Amino acid sequence: MKLNLNIGSVFSEINILLHQGKQYIPDVTTVEVPGIFRGRPVIKSASEATAAVDIKQLADLCPTGAITCDPVSIDLGKCVFCGECERACPSRIRFTKDYRIFSLSREGLIIREDQDDTMTIKAQQVRKEIRKYFGKSLKLRQVSAAGDNSSEWELNAAGNVNFDMGRFGIEFVASPRHANGIVITGPISKNMAEPLQICYDAIPNPKIIVLAGTDAISGGIYAGSYALDRSFLDRYHVDLYVAGNPVHPLSFINGILGLIRGN
Repeated sequence: MKLNLNIGSVFSEINILLHQGKQYIPDVTTVEVPGIFRGRPVIKSASEATAAVDIKQLADLCPTGAITCDPVSIDLGKCVFCGECERACPSRIRFTKDYRIFSLSREGLIIREDQDDTMTIKAQQVRKEIRKYFGKSLKLRQVSAAGDNSSEWELNAAGNVNFDMGRFGIEFVASPRHANGIVITGPISKNMAEPLQICYDAIPNPKIIVLAGTDAISGGIYAGSYALDRSFLDRYHVDLYVAGNPVHPLSFINGILGLIRGN
């Protein structure tokens, strides 16, 4: 039996392995994000800043009104992570690579001056049935409610060989009748309001709601548009907010793990 080997191809694969290392991430809770990534911001107080800055101008610079003054804060539910504020005032605002940007409450996404704590989820604040029923297995139906496909791509990547959230029993499913909860991306347009409601109604109880990304959490740059209908969020309790524009797979996976198992 003659064995045909393409030596060039073999060396190419070895080179890729040496360059990239392991394809999967052994521990998604402690890994450091390589390259350029804007995660949880840190805001220094005026007394610690090395240069004076007009905070009002800084707030006006934000395209979504995520920055408020006196004291300075950044709402990660509105932030598009463009980095303009950091570039305008690097001595006052710095984006870290911390991808743990999630909260059980909307208020928990607001970063304030001199706050440099990693975001965590407290067990006593989670609905008891969530950890009782979904601690080892959670099936989710993702709905793109007029999303731009950026967060959708990242959520899809959460299940690939690199991030592999399936090892934790967390998976996306095609039918809402097979799901334990719904993950919403996009600002929720009028045309998607009814399909979103139909999908949610088809999921058996108990069920959870997760908002993934700036657009879903606040409307993002589309907030206030006549084309949106976000009344769904007024009718139901949201169990988890995951910030990002788009959402990073590590942010989503760690947020879900914190919700169903604890940090």
